[in-house]
Amino acid sequence: MHFRKIHGAGNDFVFLSEPAPESGDDWARAAQQLCARRTGVGADGLIISRLISTDPALIEVACFNADGSTATMCGNALRCTAWAASKDHGLKEMGLLMAGVTHEAVVSDDAVWVTAQVGAIHAHRVQAVINGKPTWFDSVHTGTEHVVAVVNEVNAVDAVMVGRLIRHHADLAPLGTNVNFVQATSGQELRIRTYERGVEAETLSCGSGAVAAVVIATMRGLVARRPVTVHNQSGQPLTVRPHLDGPARTQWVGGPVTHTFEGVLA
Repeated sequence: MHFRKIHGAGNDFVFLSEPAPESGDDWARAAQQLCARRTGVGADGLIISRLISTDPALIEVACFNADGSTATMCGNALRCTAWAASKDHGLKEMGLLMAGVTHEAVVSDDAVWVTAQVGAIHAHRVQAVINGKPTWFDSVHTGTEHVVAVVNEVNAVDAVMVGRLIRHHADLAPLGTNVNFVQATSGQELRIRTYERGVEAETLSCGSGAVAAVVIATMRGLVARRPVTVHNQSGQPLTVRPHLDGPARTQWVGGPVTHTFEGVLA
């Protein structure tokens, strides 16, 4: 089975396009094996992509986290899928169907953009002590569960320790959450670190987390203009801006996609 290794601003995936039906008996287990950093290909997740139609262009996308759980929304997985579709099928605009929701995607020369739908927002959802300071996390649904804490310096936070604590917080059971630490550096720029549920580690980038960060930073008056540049741990920032022609609360998230290598699974 042929595979690609693709990353969206550092959020990396094993990518399978049009796999044979008989190969997909247990994608959750395959994700655990393939995403293992020491014994597999190594990735944050596994993407399964299938072209459903060309007119209109629609691609079905399934994303499995490194622990085998299913992602209901993964902005960078969608962006990687759109990039692959542009290479394989010549598509520049398309719909991407993930977990029953269709996202718009646009591939340009310097970025790949996808849409995210912003749902319920709850201020002061849970609290933790970060570096001796009680800190509130606000929650926002961007196709998947996120909480966001505004901090003075993201690099001073133990993102893994605090992230794991909040990810398993009793008030967020049973699903848990993705955990973001955000620092405002200007009225149009943020810095972010994200502990991702399903990967159970800090990742270099998170598309839905970038959207969550901008939503909460806007609510708190920390950013005043759009688009907002979200600087992550990969050094390849994402940009978040409103979808002016789309439904209310729809956001675009865009940035680079990189094909690193490809191979054949025995």
